[in-house]
Amino acid sequence: MPAIKKNMRYGHPEGHTDVCFAESGNFLVTCGSDGDIRIWESLDDDDPKSISIGEKAYSFALKNGKVVTAASNNAIQLHTFPDGEPDGILTRFTTNANHVVFNNDGTKIAAGSGDFLVKVLQVEDSSQQKTFRGHGAPVLSVSFDPKDIYIASASCDGSVRIWKITDQTCEAVLPLLEKCNDVFSAKSICRLAWQTKSGKFLAIPVGKTVHLYERDSLKNSCTLSDDFITQPVNIVAWSPCAQYLVAGSVDGCIVAWNVATKACLERIKHEKGYTICGLAWHPHMSQVAYTDNEGNLGLLEDVCQGEGKQPSAKISSSDTKDYDELFDGDGDDEDFLNGDMIGHEGAINDEDDDNFTALTGRQRNRGALFDDDDNSSDVPSLKPTGNENPEVEDDQTSSVQNFTSVASVKSSYNGPMPTLQQKPFQSGSTPVHLMHRFMVWNSVGVIRCYNDEQDNAIDVEFHDTSIHHAIHLTNTLNHTLADVSQEAVLLACESTEELASKLQCLHFSSWDTSKEWIVDMPKGENIQAICLGQGWVACATNALLLRIFSVGGVQKEMLSLFGPVVCMAGHGDQLIVVYQRGMGFDGDQCLGVQLLEMGKKKKQVLHGDPLPLSRKSYLSWLGFTAEGTPCYMDSEGIVRLLNRSLGDTWIPVCNTREHCKGKSDHYWVVGIHENPQQLRCIPCKGSRFPPTLPRPAVAVLPFNLPYCQITTEKGQMEEQYWRSQIFTNHLDYLSKHGYECDENVKSEAQKMQQELLMKMFALSCKLEREFRCMELAEFMTQPVMSLAIKYASRSKRLILAQRLSEMAQEKAAELASAEQQDDAEDEDFRRRLNAGYSRTATEWGDSRAKPVKQDQCEENNEEEEEEEEETEQEEALESNTSATNPFNKSAKSPDISKSGAILSSNQGRVNPFKVSASQKSPAIAGSSSRSTSILDNMGKFSRKPSSSGSPSTTKTDSLVIKPLAPKAKPRQGQATLFQSVQAKPAAKKTEEKITVPTPPKAAADITENKKPKTGFQLWLDENRQSILSENSMLEESEIIKEGMSRFRMLAPEERMLWTEKAKGDPSGEDGADAKKRKRQEQENLASNGCHQENTDSIVAAAKKHKPVGQSANNKLSAFAFKKD
Repeated sequence: MPAIKKNMRYGHPEGHTDVCFAESGNFLVTCGSDGDIRIWESLDDDDPKSISIGEKAYSFALKNGKVVTAASNNAIQLHTFPDGEPDGILTRFTTNANHVVFNNDGTKIAAGSGDFLVKVLQVEDSSQQKTFRGHGAPVLSVSFDPKDIYIASASCDGSVRIWKITDQTCEAVLPLLEKCNDVFSAKSICRLAWQTKSGKFLAIPVGKTVHLYERDSLKNSCTLSDDFITQPVNIVAWSPCAQYLVAGSVDGCIVAWNVATKACLERIKHEKGYTICGLAWHPHMSQVAYTDNEGNLGLLEDVCQGEGKQPSAKISSSDTKDYDELFDGDGDDEDFLNGDMIGHEGAINDEDDDNFTALTGRQRNRGALFDDDDNSSDVPSLKPTGNENPEVEDDQTSSVQNFTSVASVKSSYNGPMPTLQQKPFQSGSTPVHLMHRFMVWNSVGVIRCYNDEQDNAIDVEFHDTSIHHAIHLTNTLNHTLADVSQEAVLLACESTEELASKLQCLHFSSWDTSKEWIVDMPKGENIQAICLGQGWVACATNALLLRIFSVGGVQKEMLSLFGPVVCMAGHGDQLIVVYQRGMGFDGDQCLGVQLLEMGKKKKQVLHGDPLPLSRKSYLSWLGFTAEGTPCYMDSEGIVRLLNRSLGDTWIPVCNTREHCKGKSDHYWVVGIHENPQQLRCIPCKGSRFPPTLPRPAVAVLPFNLPYCQITTEKGQMEEQYWRSQIFTNHLDYLSKHGYECDENVKSEAQKMQQELLMKMFALSCKLEREFRCMELAEFMTQPVMSLAIKYASRSKRLILAQRLSEMAQEKAAELASAEQQDDAEDEDFRRRLNAGYSRTATEWGDSRAKPVKQDQCEENNEEEEEEEEETEQEEALESNTSATNPFNKSAKSPDISKSGAILSSNQGRVNPFKVSASQKSPAIAGSSSRSTSILDNMGKFSRKPSSSGSPSTTKTDSLVIKPLAPKAKPRQGQATLFQSVQAKPAAKKTEEKITVPTPPKAAADITENKKPKTGFQLWLDENRQSILSENSMLEESEIIKEGMSRFRMLAPEERMLWTEKAKGDPSGEDGADAKKRKRQEQENLASNGCHQENTDSIVAAAKKHKPVGQSANNKLSAFAFKKD
C-alpha cells in the first residue's frame, strides 16, 4: 500500500527549513529563515509554539529535552525543550554554522560552518571541544557515527571526509561531490547520514543516486537509484529500524528503499516541485516529516507499510479479516517496526541484521480465537515482555522463523475507513480554546471574547455605528456561541454540573426598557448552534431539536433534526441548517442541508438534501449573501452558491485557494455580495483563521466559475455570461417575495448578457460554427435576435439567417401563447380567490363591502358627469340633424357621401402615429389591411352609432357601417384630428357646411337630468337573479361586491360589449360623443392656425353656437391633439 501524503501547510517564510520529531513522537519541530523554532502538536496544529533564536535559523537538533541551534549570530546555542528557555552558548564560529547534530546519546554535538571547520564538543562541558581542519571550502553537513567512533562531513570542496573522533585524524577522503564556492551556490546540501544503531553504512547523496559506504572498509558497497529521481539528491534519512532509507531531491521527489533488497518502495512527488531540504522519521510510527525551501511542512503516513505482507497459509484470510475488524484501530501506533524491537531483544547480532527480513507490523495474538480451527495453528504473542521464553532465547534461528511466519499472517484492511464526524461550530468564529477569539464576524458586526487571567469579557462592535453603539459584556456565564444582527445580539453557553445550558438575547432594537431575556434549556440538553433572523432566533441542541423563538422571547415552532447539527445560519425569514446525515468514508463528510422559510407562508425549500463538498474536506463557513442567497465554503476553499434557477442546486463560484500564495495560506470568509460581485474575506498567513490583534484587514476576491478553457476568449465570455445569470437570480426571488428591486440593475445585467451573447455569436460565425450560432440565439431577446439576423446576412450566411428568422417567429408565437396562458392563470387565480370569500354577514364583511360600494358610486358619478357634458353637445347639434335627413338615400350632398366613404368599419379609430408614404384619402388609409400596428385594429371595439328612434343598439360583427349622415360627420372629424397632413382637405370641406345653432335651454335641462346606467349596472341587473339563486341571504352591498368580482372576471371583449350597450342607451350618448369629437376638431384647428378658410368657418360657427359650461370645455380640451 503506498504512503499517504498529507496536505502541506505553511511553516516558515521562504528559505531553508529543517524538521525533526521529538523523542516521544508527540511533537513536530521546525526551524526556518524567520529565526523561529516552532513546536507543532500535529500537522493540523493552527497555534504552534514559537521560540525565537535569532534573525535566521540554519539548523537545529533535538535530544534529551535540549534543543541546539545554529543561528545567524555565528553561535551554537542551547535551549530547553519544550519551554524554549535559553540554556547558554556552546561555541562560536567566525561565520554562520550550516549544520548541527547530536550524537546517539545526546552528550555531544557536532557542527560545521562556513569557515571550513568542524567542531565536536560536550553538551555539559563546552570547554571540552575538538576542532577538525582539512576542508578547503564551507562545510555542508556533518553526521555522527552511532558508536561515537567516526564523524563524517561534506564540504563545498567536493569531498566527503570521515574523521576519527578520538585522535581527530582523517580516515578517508571521498571526492564524490561537485565543487562550489558557497553553500548557496551548491546544487545539493548533501545531508549524509550513518545507519542507525549499527552504523554499518554511511549514506551519501551523490548526484541522482545514494552511495552506501561500509563502515569497516570505507568502500562503496552499493548504490541506490531510481528513474523517478531526475535532479540531484539533497538529503537522506534512515528509519529507526535501519532497514529503510528515504531520500529527497532538489526537484521535490521523495523515494524510499529497502536497503537489504535495494527495492524502491515509495515514490512521492512534491505538489509544486519545491526542493526537499528536511527529512525526519517518526521514532515509533511509519511517518516521515519533510520540509521544502519555501517554508512548507508536509507529512507522509504508512511509509513502507506494504513491505513483506503476505497472507498466511495456516490461517484463513476471512478469519483474519474478521478479527482485524473486531479490533480495528487498537494499537495502531504500535504497528510500526515492532519486529525490529523483538529482534533486538532476541539478541540477534549485527551481522544478521542485513539479511533479516523487516517486520513492519505487530501481529495480534489470535491463538485463543483460532484454537478450534482445524486449519490453524497456535500463534505466539509478539508483544515484547520483560522475561522472554528461555527456549526462544537459546534458539535464535527458530525464533526468527516464528517471527517471519507471524509477520506474514497479518492482512491489511482494504475497505473504506470511516471518517471522524465534524463537530458543531459557529460560522464566522475562531476555535473555542483560544484565549482571545472571534465569536462571530459577519456583515453586521464583530463579537470578540477575551478569556484570560485578567478579564473574561465579550465586546460587540458594529460596522455601522448608526445601528447601535459598541457593547461590553462580562462573560459570567462563559458563553461560547454568539451571533449578531441589526436587531439583537444572541449568546449561548453549555451546561455545567450546576447550571443548565442558556440562551441569552440582547434585543437592543426593542422600543421598551426590557432589552434582555434568557431561556434555560431542559436538563441534559446543550445548545450547539445558534443564529438570528428577522424577528426570530433559533438554536439547535444535542437532543436533535431545533428550537425557534421570537426576537422578544416567545417560544414558537420546534422541530426534530435528522442528525447532529453541524452549523446553521439565518437571514431575513430564511433559516439554513447543516447536519450529519450519516457516517462518511475515506475522509469525506456526509452532511445534509435543510432550508426553511420562516415568513407568513412557512415552507421547506431544501428537504434534507446532501450537501456537496470537495473530496476529503469539511464545512468551514455557512451563511447568506447580502441579498439573501444561501452559500457556504469548505476546507478546500471552494465557495458554493444556491442556484435557484436550476432546481435549488449548488454551484461553485470561487476557489479561494487559487488566490493563496502559500500552501498553508487560507481565506476566512466574513461576507458575500452578489451586487457588486464581491467575496469579502480575511487572508490568513499559515493558518485557517486570523488573530484578534492586530485587527485583520478585509480583502475582496472576485468570483470565477470553473468553466473549461477559461484562458480562451470563448471560455471567458461563457463564464461571464453564466456568472451574470447566476448573480441576478436573487432579483427574481426578491420580487416574488414582495421586495422592491432596482430595475436598473436588472436591465444593466440583461444588457451585458445580450452583449456577451452577440459577441459569442460573432465569434462562432467567424469560426463557421453555424449550429452553435443557433444554440446561442436561443438565449437572445427579440431585438438582439434581429441584430443577429442582420449580422448573419451581412456575413453571407443566408441559411443561418433563414433559420434565425424561423426561430424568431417561433419565439414570437411562444411569447404570445405564454401571455395568454398567464392571463388565463390570473383569471383562474382570481376565480379561486373570490370563491374563497366568506358570504356570512359579519361586521368585518360589512366593513369590506363599504369601500367597494363607495368606489362604485364614485365611478358612477364620474361617468354621469361626462355623459351630461356630452348630452349638451348633442343638443347643440340637434337642429342641424333635423335639417338633414339621414335616411334619404337620394341626398346629393357631397359632404354626406364623402363622410360615408370615410367611415369604413375599421376607420372608427385610426392609428395616430401612422404616416403614409403618399397622399391617400382617409378612406384608403383607414381601410388598409396591411397595417401591422395594434392601434389600427382598435376600431373593432368602437361603439356603433345608434339611431334616434331605437332605445339601444347591439354590436355586430359586420365590418360595414351604414352611411348615416349625422353620425358620419363627427367620425370624419375624429379621423381628421388624428390623421396626418394628408387627411386635412377632406376635413376642411366637411367643416365648411357645418352650422352649430344654439340649443334650446329646455332641451339642455332635460338632457342634464338623464342619468344613464353603466355597463356594470346593466350586467348586474341581468345577472342579479343568478347571484341571489346561489345565496339568497346576501344584502345589497354584498350583491354589488359579488357582482363586481364576477364582472371583472369576464373577458375584456365581453366587458366592452356591456359598456357599449350602456353607451347606446337612448340618452343620446353616442350622439353626444360624436358632437364632443367635433368640438375637439374645431378647437384643435383653431389652436394650430390652419388655413384661413377653415378658421373663418369655425369662427362663424362659434358665433352662432352658445357656449357650453366651463367645466365641459376644460375636459374636452384635454382630448385635443396638438401638433408641436
